[in-house]
Amino acid sequence: MTSTHPASTPLDPAIQRLLSSELSRPKRFAYVVLLLFAAGVTSVVTALLLTEPALPARTQAALSVMVAIGVSWIVLFAWTLTSRRPLLGRDSLIAGYMSVAFTALFALGSLAVGYGTSQRALYAAAALGFVLLAIAIALLARARRRVAQLVERRIVLERELGKAAR
Repeated sequence: MTSTHPASTPLDPAIQRLLSSELSRPKRFAYVVLLLFAAGVTSVVTALLLTEPALPARTQAALSVMVAIGVSWIVLFAWTLTSRRPLLGRDSLIAGYMSVAFTALFALGSLAVGYGTSQRALYAAAALGFVLLAIAIALLARARRRVAQLVERRIVLERELGKAAR
């Protein structure tokens, strides 16, 4: 009884290109740099929070939120780097959702604090936050399109491999 192994089909190079595009060395290097940067910034903010107990409560709350955001980025980058299977764009999709959520938090927080304290500079920060939010939404939409393309391509390849294995 002989069985055709999918790796012996002519589509093997196409599958390899699909997988290597998501696990490429430059992308891994970029994630290492981002992980180190996020860890460094989060460490500095955490040190400031822990060594300055006289900070006002509002400042401590803002720094705590920044630490939580930093830790969530560290977790995402570590997960991406340690994942041993093709991510098929899920890392970009998760990063996009995180970017939208954190940018919205910044924009709305700046707007709320600006309204509560009547400081015009915070309105400018909120305006910048909304510009960044629009960019984050556009990047999320692009990531969603890319994931949809990759899923569609995987379905087509699986269908073709199923036919070739028969």
